[in-house]
Amino acid sequence: MIGSEDSARRWLVNLPGCDAVAMQRLEQLVALLGVENQRQNLVASSSLSAVWQRHIVDSAQLLIDVPRETVGPWLDLGTGAGFPGLVIAALRPDLEMVLVESRARRVEWLQLCVRELGLACVRIEGQRLERLPTFAATVISARAFAPLDKLLEISARFSTPATLWRLPKGRSAQQELSQIDGWNHAFHVKQSLTDPDAGIIVGQGLQQARRKR
Repeated sequence: MIGSEDSARRWLVNLPGCDAVAMQRLEQLVALLGVENQRQNLVASSSLSAVWQRHIVDSAQLLIDVPRETVGPWLDLGTGAGFPGLVIAALRPDLEMVLVESRARRVEWLQLCVRELGLACVRIEGQRLERLPTFAATVISARAFAPLDKLLEISARFSTPATLWRLPKGRSAQQELSQIDGWNHAFHVKQSLTDPDAGIIVGQGLQQARRKR
């Protein structure tokens, strides 16, 4: 379990593909976040003292078991302050990322970070997910976006049998997974590395179940 800022940084250094350039991008993201958080409430101010654990590694852990040869698109729903989308992009700048966020001020923040960090493969969709044209996503992620049943209802059209799902759900992960109905899926709950009480719903593929007659 990662329980400190020092251990969070050490974990990142050992993450495959996290080199000095990637760490520099993450350092820059943290600095930008500290400044912007004084203008708009991107994250809880109390969480900034543990930003590497609470936001950076909490996002970066979603890359575990995602093959290095994956080129995207990775669809991040309700990106908000940029977690996990901007962190994934900073670590994998070669990966096509689509960040969906409907709030105008958050979109401006995301655009600023993309420019400052030089993330050429990131596309920001400043609109509600329901309005986004359908495409096949290689990975779908969402952090604090919507209850699982609603999340699947509005995002399943972007998935294929090969799509990987990475859905941090905190303490409610197992409960939300046990309550979904109407889907054929191969999801399970994985322990978060940054919070002993939090879970991540992970899996592959999704298909609407046939209704019984």
